[in-house]
Amino acid sequence: MEVRGRMKQDEEEYAPSPDLSAKQNHHSGLRMRVDMAARVQHSLQFQFQFQFQRTSLTAFLSFPKSINKTKWFSSSSSTSRRPGAALYCTSNSAPKEDPFVLTTPLYYVNAPPHMGSAYSTIAADAIARFQRLIGKKVIFITGTDEHGEKIATAAAAGGSTPNDHCDAISQSYRALWKDLDISYDKFIRTTDPKHEAIVEEFYSKVLANGDIYRADYEGLYCVNCEEYKDEKELLENNCCPMHLKPCVSRKEDNYFFALSKYQKKLEDILEHNPDFVQPLYRLNEVQNWMKTGLKDFSISRASVDWGIRVPNDPKQTIYVWFDALLGYISALSEDHEQPSLQTAISSGWPVSLHLIGKDILRFHAVYWPAMLLSAGLNLPKTVFGHGFLTKDGMKMGKSLGNTLEPNELVHRFGPDAVRYFFLREVEFGNDGDYSEERFINIVNAHLANTIGNLLNRTLGLLKKNCQSTLVADSSDAAEGIEFKDTVEKLVEKSKVQYESLQLSSASECVMEIGNAGNLYIDARAPWSLFKQGGASFDSAAKDLVLILEAMRIIAVALSPVTPNLCLRIYRQLGYSDEQFHAATWSDTKWGGLKGGQVMAPPNPIFARIETAVEAEGGPAVEKKVSKKKEKS
Repeated sequence: MEVRGRMKQDEEEYAPSPDLSAKQNHHSGLRMRVDMAARVQHSLQFQFQFQFQRTSLTAFLSFPKSINKTKWFSSSSSTSRRPGAALYCTSNSAPKEDPFVLTTPLYYVNAPPHMGSAYSTIAADAIARFQRLIGKKVIFITGTDEHGEKIATAAAAGGSTPNDHCDAISQSYRALWKDLDISYDKFIRTTDPKHEAIVEEFYSKVLANGDIYRADYEGLYCVNCEEYKDEKELLENNCCPMHLKPCVSRKEDNYFFALSKYQKKLEDILEHNPDFVQPLYRLNEVQNWMKTGLKDFSISRASVDWGIRVPNDPKQTIYVWFDALLGYISALSEDHEQPSLQTAISSGWPVSLHLIGKDILRFHAVYWPAMLLSAGLNLPKTVFGHGFLTKDGMKMGKSLGNTLEPNELVHRFGPDAVRYFFLREVEFGNDGDYSEERFINIVNAHLANTIGNLLNRTLGLLKKNCQSTLVADSSDAAEGIEFKDTVEKLVEKSKVQYESLQLSSASECVMEIGNAGNLYIDARAPWSLFKQGGASFDSAAKDLVLILEAMRIIAVALSPVTPNLCLRIYRQLGYSDEQFHAATWSDTKWGGLKGGQVMAPPNPIFARIETAVEAEGGPAVEKKVSKKKEKS
């Protein structure tokens, strides 16, 4: 890989960093020849800026933990502030709770969505729903990344224009999200005019800060990654390790972002803010990348026509990643507003959580924060890199041709089954493998049996013996009963797991409530107590109240994971849809059901999934799902 620097614009436009070329010249295979006269003229100015930034950062990092450090990240471009000073202290006015803003990746529209993209979005939706339950104002952002070489190639292969291709694929994402009950608030497309306006404004800010320069670039390029690769990271025959396809040799005249300038700042931020990248092993990955030395990266393409034009050079288009990352900001801009960086930022930035796949961690944890620092904007609070969904031990991806079709899964098994399996079975952050046999066994055991059968048989007994009417308040019925304490402890534990993004463990805790309910009702055997009459009859009737109260709590606590299933539980308990949608986490407190409430007639809330053998009339053979395997 080789860079031959050729300064092509006057020094006022580019103001290159004097430290930049020194670092660049130490990179193997990189050689820069720059106009020294232009650099010397700006050296004193840059040194002052850089010293200011370092001083601000040192002060920021030395503050006590009681100080809200996130207020130090600038969200506005003050004219009184020195250019490039990304960190500064602001006055602490009246406290105002920030919204919880979370994002999925903006999905690339070279092909329709696959299960890997659906997994990210299901997880984000569960987090968004939980945050709403605990009373947070949530802005849930998703969308599609629609520029770049791959898009133009895919459109041409399909015999359509890039615009028509993007419209069709973007709509397929929206349709799938609807089928999966995704409750997003903002859907951004990088072809939206408001997005293009914000990209151009952001580019101009970074350019004015002296962090963009022009040079020749030559190296091995992976079209699928939309990225130049170092030879040392490639497989045999220069194959990309992610897509297993050969990289092509390219030489272009591009614009570059001075990433190396931000090496020390990023190292300090990662060291003093360990929650910035999660899980911890992803933080370690990022820090290891940083140790090899950051290299400036190309942010324009001369050979790609389908993209946003470089503001100061319309012959080139902006690199797809420099473009797409800004979708997280442009999504905050309202359609009726004149698009601007400042209005978008004031509508919810910084993001609370970027939820991404681990394959794009470097772009979000290194490139993106450096870009924001250059523009003087807030950094996101957390970048969470989850693992891959695998099939036959390999990452599922459109480029590899081994995808699991999410539409087929949803149409066969329903959204609740799909959501529950991937959130319960895959420990969030790690890789997870799909097996249809495992899918059916888990869903049948947990949703159809543990929850569905418990509710159905309890309502059946209530209808038969109590005319579907509760005989006592659930708080009174639980006096002196250990079962209530068990439920309360599991609810509190599940909340802690949700808050720490441990979605699998949170689901397990809620499911343990169902297991405890089954153990309780089997031990108490109310069907026998009803036959005995008298005090035994009254005791059995109260037992049913306890189980139904536990089911009510399950319906609230599991609703981030299986919203439709939980709505059906609420309906069975005699509540309206409006009451379900108005529920908050406080409704997981014991005591919601009252004496005299009338339950709906029993109706199965989740149909057991039949295997192919069962459907053909063969024996029903269902493997037992061991606890040990569940927790592995």
